[in-house]
Amino acid sequence: MTQNDYFNSPEFGEKYNYGGPLGCFCTPEGTRFSVWAPTAQSVVLNLYPCGSDDDAQDNGTARRQFPLAPGPHGVWTYETTENLEGTYYTYDITVDGVTRNTADPYAVAAGVNGRRSMVINLSHTNPEGFTDDKAPAYTNENIIYEVHVKDFTWDKASGVSDEKRGKYAGLCQAGTTLNGDGIHPTGLDYLKQLGITHIQLMPVYDYGSVDEKGPDSQFNWGYDPVNYNVPEGSYSSDPYHGEVRIKELKQLIMTLHQNGFRVIMDVVYNHTYSLDSFLNRTVPGYYYRFNEDGSPSNGSGCGNDTASERSMCAKYILDSVLYWAKEYHFDGFRFDLMGLMPVKLMNEIQEALDKEFGKGEKLIYGEPWRAADTAAVPGTILADKANLKKLHPGIGAFCDTTRDMIKGNLMQENARGLVNGGSYDAKTFPRCLRGWARINGEYSVNAPSQTIGYLSCHDDWTLWDRLINTMDEEKAYESNHAEAMRANRLAIALLIGCQGNLFILSGEESARTKEGIKNSFDSSIQVNRIDWNRIWENQELMKYYQGLFALRKKMPYLCDKSSDAARHIKRVYQPKDDCVAVELADHTTTGPWKKAIFLYNFSNKAQTIDLPEGQWQCLANGSDSFLWKKNLCQKATCTIQPMTANIFGN
Repeated sequence: MTQNDYFNSPEFGEKYNYGGPLGCFCTPEGTRFSVWAPTAQSVVLNLYPCGSDDDAQDNGTARRQFPLAPGPHGVWTYETTENLEGTYYTYDITVDGVTRNTADPYAVAAGVNGRRSMVINLSHTNPEGFTDDKAPAYTNENIIYEVHVKDFTWDKASGVSDEKRGKYAGLCQAGTTLNGDGIHPTGLDYLKQLGITHIQLMPVYDYGSVDEKGPDSQFNWGYDPVNYNVPEGSYSSDPYHGEVRIKELKQLIMTLHQNGFRVIMDVVYNHTYSLDSFLNRTVPGYYYRFNEDGSPSNGSGCGNDTASERSMCAKYILDSVLYWAKEYHFDGFRFDLMGLMPVKLMNEIQEALDKEFGKGEKLIYGEPWRAADTAAVPGTILADKANLKKLHPGIGAFCDTTRDMIKGNLMQENARGLVNGGSYDAKTFPRCLRGWARINGEYSVNAPSQTIGYLSCHDDWTLWDRLINTMDEEKAYESNHAEAMRANRLAIALLIGCQGNLFILSGEESARTKEGIKNSFDSSIQVNRIDWNRIWENQELMKYYQGLFALRKKMPYLCDKSSDAARHIKRVYQPKDDCVAVELADHTTTGPWKKAIFLYNFSNKAQTIDLPEGQWQCLANGSDSFLWKKNLCQKATCTIQPMTANIFGN
């Protein structure tokens, strides 16, 4: 029997499945250590002195050692009446005669670089007022804005104080302005005026690609987990004291809540920083998928895949999600490469969150794809595009069909979409309008609630770089710049017209560039930073996004996430070549316009379009998305400028 066969067998599950708490638990009455290590011959607890020096956190030898007692289901425990808060610890776990030193996979606090776990009483890490912290109430729309803690606050022009730049505390800082000139708001105040509803924080768990002892100028996206339940220390003011990063991340979430935002955590349970992880040192081979030849499965493209279909790996992931939701008050989770995760586990996560917090209170979505094939246990149904209908209706997925229709296939460098010279597809377009829903086909979802419509995210080129890359090289820069601006406006107008949830990369609304670099995960902070001067140089584009966000919230037929939302879309037709019209009607009593028409001109010339009978109000055109505030009436015809959108309400 191979190792895979052993771990996958019903006999192993029946003997070793365990549903109780794991990790370290500290109270004034004592400390308890509990670790699941079913294949171990012995487990020894190493205790190191409290402190911020290397002896405590990295290089020193253990001050004391205690053997853990074996118990049922492969769980080893050690209990003491001693309050060990602030003490650092590791385990020596012996399997098949080989002893490996490891941090606690269930640790919730750690020292610098996460190499040693830390005993902590979590009640001592709450900022003032945190126990009363609550998320703002849901509105009729979800507009998610992807933010990296460091790149959003690194630019000196952000107005964030030097000691807080690139830190949790920098994203908390209010009243910041561009270069301190008091004219243009930055940071929190900028986000509040934009009209978004959710902040998605790129990875804030402890990751391995940045040395927390190193200079602050280091950068990485953070998709390389080390300690799944510990905050990243490089974003804290002091990575040497494990309690600091916890308190500062909690403060950030509470601050975002107080400013009207729900907060999404970007989670990466599909792979780890390396195969030599704390999970693998604890139970070698169990938490990972392996090919028949013994090599690690690499569906993630990052060197390994976690075996999330195995019961105790699934428990680990579920426990982790619930921990972040309960302890830190996160309002939802974005799953990296969700296509590597089992449908069964994803549904269990949604159901557990619904049970704990109320149905639909926590927003769950992910990437319904993977980088390559994966060696999952045979019979495992994975949460990829082919299986979206098998997911809980509350679980969303990024819609690459809409993304590629608008700006061109992401896998092809020179591919073009509707806004940059591509052709119109009469089958794909209506499908995108409906958020993938109510259309026959293997990629269909149950309802627009499961669709995350987007134009760009941290992966691959920014929207602006993609548009510039596909412009005519023979034209002057000024001409291409103007065309790219029109294309950018048209792109967001197309996205706004699609049902489902909306997702925006931070800075997309200001023509964010990463200097043409497609995959900037480890490029310099200078390349990745949000350029606040650029935001205000392109503030007219930002205002266009802002106006469309506000307009969409007034259109129930676009915000409807139900399974019958498609009933609002009355007609999709081409009034002229290279033009598309979408007619919508409201079946509620909440919107100011019972009918709407979205007109899109994909040609390079102005087009005159006949409007249906009725009194139409011009709500937006290619340059102004706030026309809905001006009560401008429109006659029977409309002249729509090249490569622009016009929106009308009745």
